[in-house]
Parts: sequence; structure tokens; C-alpha cells
Amino acid sequence: MADTAPQPVDQERYEEIVQRLAKVVERLEGGGLSLEESIAAFEEGIKLARAGARKLEEAERKVEVLLEGDRTAPFTEQK
Repeated sequence: MADTAPQPVDQERYEEIVQRLAKVVERLEGGGLSLEESIAAFEEGIKLARAGARKLEEAERKVEVLLEGDRTAPFTEQK
């Protein structure tokens, strides 16, 4: 039987984080939530936004490393 527990946010792909964040925003904008539900959704949104920012920072660091020293094709074998 497959494990159906959700992945920790830090292990999700960036695109998944953005999709989840969009759903949280829709819920908040849609209204109809109690104060407690709104706060919980806001808290989830903050966690997702921070996780997404971390993913983008990681990607930026990788790109900087790849471009360091004017290397434009770091994965090709150099002769």
C-alpha cells in the first residue's frame, strides 16, 4: 500500500509548492472561512511562500555556480 501522507514542503517540487499556494490564496480570497480557518490558511501560505523562496534561492545558487568562470556547458566532457 502506498504512503498517502503528504510530503514535507521542503521535499516538494517548486511547481507543487506554487500550486498549493495558489489554492490557499483562493480559499482566503473566497471568504467564508472562520477566523481560525483563515489564520491556519494564512500560516500554511506563509510556510509555502518561504519554501518556494528557498527553492528559488537554491536554483539561483546552482546557476551562479554553473556560470562561474564563464563555464556555459559544465556537463559536457572537455577535451
